[in-house]
Amino acid sequence: MSAETTSTGTGSTGEVQLENEHFRVTRWTIAPGGHIPMHRHEHEYVVVPMVTDTMHVTNGDGTEIVAELTAGVSYTRAAGSEHRVENRGGTADVVFVEVEKLA
Repeated sequence: MSAETTSTGTGSTGEVQLENEHFRVTRWTIAPGGHIPMHRHEHEYVVVPMVTDTMHVTNGDGTEIVAELTAGVSYTRAAGSEHRVENRGGTADVVFVEVEKLA
């Protein structure tokens, strides 16, 4: 299964690579200056960076995090996370794979 989601005018694209009763796997690409709009994660998830780069994350409460990504070094976040993700000032695409635990 492959379904592409492009947020109009945001410079981000998400491609669902796999979805079943247990997992949803989405490959995200954020162009330089682009972002993924504010959203809330309903499920626990793992992020696998495909590049070594920097993302800026604005949390739902307005706090900001500078996330230093290292290609192949995964991290996880809890269900309920709410944020906007940006590729500020980068010169290359930020690419990562997100694996959501559905059940």
